[in-house]
Amino acid sequence: MKQCSKSYQILLKILPVLAVICFILLWYWAAAATKHRMPNPTEVWERFLVTLEKPIAKKSIFEHALISLGRVLKALLASIAIGLPLGLFMGWNKTFRGIVRPIFECIRPIPPIAWIPLITMWFGIYELPKIIIIFLGSFVPIVVNAYTGVAMVPELNTDAGKIFGANNWQLLTDIVLPTAFPSIFAGIRTAISSGWVVMLAAEMISAKSGLGFLVIRGQDVNDYPLILLAMVFIGIIGALLSAIANQAERWLCPWMEK
Repeated sequence: MKQCSKSYQILLKILPVLAVICFILLWYWAAAATKHRMPNPTEVWERFLVTLEKPIAKKSIFEHALISLGRVLKALLASIAIGLPLGLFMGWNKTFRGIVRPIFECIRPIPPIAWIPLITMWFGIYELPKIIIIFLGSFVPIVVNAYTGVAMVPELNTDAGKIFGANNWQLLTDIVLPTAFPSIFAGIRTAISSGWVVMLAAEMISAKSGLGFLVIRGQDVNDYPLILLAMVFIGIIGALLSAIANQAERWLCPWMEK
C-alpha cells in the first residue's frame, strides 16, 4: 500500500514535466503544420537571445516584464484595499448592501477596455491610466468573491457565536472572515488572471515599455517571435503569481489543507 502511495506521488511530480514536454512538441507540430507562419520554440528562444544583445526601447525583456509586473501589483493591491472591505460589508450589512449593490451591479458588466476612452480623457496617457484600467479588471472579482464568501457563511455559525456573547466585530473577525477566506482567495487568484489580461489592453495606451508594449511593437513590425516571447513571459509570470497566492492561502488558512 505504501509502495503504491510512493509511486503515485512520483507520478504526480512527473506529470507536470510530461505536460510541458507535450505542449512544446505540439507547438513544434503546429508551427510546421502552418508552414512556419507561427514561430516555433527555437525561433522564440533565438529572439529572446537577440533581446539580450539589442534591448527594445533601451530596456531588456526582463525590465519590460518588471514594469508590467509593477503595474499589475499596484492595481492588485489597490483592488484588495478597496474591493475587499467593500465586498465584506456588502455581505455583512443589509443596509449597506441595499445602497451599494445596485450601483455595483450596473458597473460590473462594463468591460475595463470600454473605460479606455474616458480614462485617457480624464487622466491622460501616462502611467496612472494604465494602473486604473488594470484596477478595474481586478476589482470586480475581489468584490464579488468577498461578498459571496460572507453571504455563504451558515447562519448556524453566527448564531452559535451570538449565544456565546460575541459582538458584531467578533462575529466578523472570528467566524465570518475565516469561513469566507477560501472564497476571498479565489477572488484574488481570479483578479491576478484578470489583471494580466487587462494589462495587455492597458499598455496599448501609448506605452513605451512593458510586455503589452512588446506585443504591439511585434505586431507593428511583423515580429511574431517577439509577440510569442512576450506572451510566454506573461504566462510564466501569471503562473508564478498564482502559485504565490496559493502558498499564501496555505499559510493564512492552514485548516484548508486538512
